[in-house]
Amino acid sequence: MEQIRVDGRPIVIKMGDITEEVADAIVNAANSSLMVGGGVDGAIHRAGGPDILAECRAVREARGLLPAGEAVSTTAGGLRARRVIHTVGPIWRGGVQGEEATLQRAYRSSLAVAAEEGLRTVAFPSISTGAYGYPVRQASVAALCSVASFVDEGPEILEEVRFVLFDETTFDAYRHAARFVSRFTTQT
Repeated sequence: MEQIRVDGRPIVIKMGDITEEVADAIVNAANSSLMVGGGVDGAIHRAGGPDILAECRAVREARGLLPAGEAVSTTAGGLRARRVIHTVGPIWRGGVQGEEATLQRAYRSSLAVAAEEGLRTVAFPSISTGAYGYPVRQASVAALCSVASFVDEGPEILEEVRFVLFDETTFDAYRHAARFVSRFTTQT
């Protein structure tokens, strides 16, 4: 486990299964349709049960497709979290089509939804680094910079943000990025 502090609040990096996290919210790396996909998305739907998909369908009927970089919240069903925040990350296209800005927006909009709903603890997976092909080293820096910036500037309701990473390679990338990001954050 690794931790950096931003404005006195921890950003924790750990290995684990996000579907087992006890938190106010876990973030789902969703697809634009909000229908069940693979990877983290499929795992969250399997572990949380059909109530999550039912609410995703209702959101989709009301809003249509969820654009990359945006986030919405649903029930967490049978998960140990109170809510699931669904966000869509960018598909990697070589880094020349605004992928970094979209990825950062996905993290920031997820945290904005959490703050709006009064959620204090949020757990993230590594968004877009699976089927969407975003290189994990680049994604980890973008993710941590975005979250650290939001925590530093944002509402004090957020008490802790976690990155719950499924494999050693991803964990190592985020751990390395945390050392880089910690040099540029408020360490109170």
